[in-house]
Amino acid sequence: MFEEILARLAAALERHGIPAMVIGGQAVLLYGEPRLTRDIDVTLGVGTDRLPSVLDLLPEIPLRALPPELEAFVNRTMVLPALHEATGVRVDLVFSFTPYEQEAIARARAVVLGGRQVRFASPEDVVIHKIFAGRPRDLEDAATIVRNQPDLDHGYIRRWLGQFDEGQDKPVFLARFAAITEPGNAMA
Repeated sequence: MFEEILARLAAALERHGIPAMVIGGQAVLLYGEPRLTRDIDVTLGVGTDRLPSVLDLLPEIPLRALPPELEAFVNRTMVLPALHEATGVRVDLVFSFTPYEQEAIARARAVVLGGRQVRFASPEDVVIHKIFAGRPRDLEDAATIVRNQPDLDHGYIRRWLGQFDEGQDKPVFLARFAAITEPGNAMA
């Protein structure tokens, strides 16, 4: 069910010229350990000005946009929640065109699902997303990926987390990463 939705979504995004990568629980399944996930999260490498193009591709999957005041919701949250009604799977399409997201999309890895290449965030970028989110489940996911992916580029992760820390009143991102990577730590 997830593979078919991901394959159809990847094909539709490609036809519409929208760069994207799968993030969230689906990416954790690829790099971490099996766990329950009920949704699909995809970062789109475009701004909300491309909302009409994204709405045009939804019937191809098919997905139904969920918010009643769609444009206002997407402009406020930068997220378009949608539903694959046949399966009940929710798909969150996240609009982002920051320098970080552009680099992350360029680094995404192609995985063949349903006969179609689907681009997944690299394991480093999944760790960054999870540390940025910072919820206990996200930090557990990041720690699992760190354990299961011995060739992670820690320098890349630290570079971006350090840049994110610079914009914070209280820097936390590098400390969260250290907490899951340092020996003797409960999450390491």
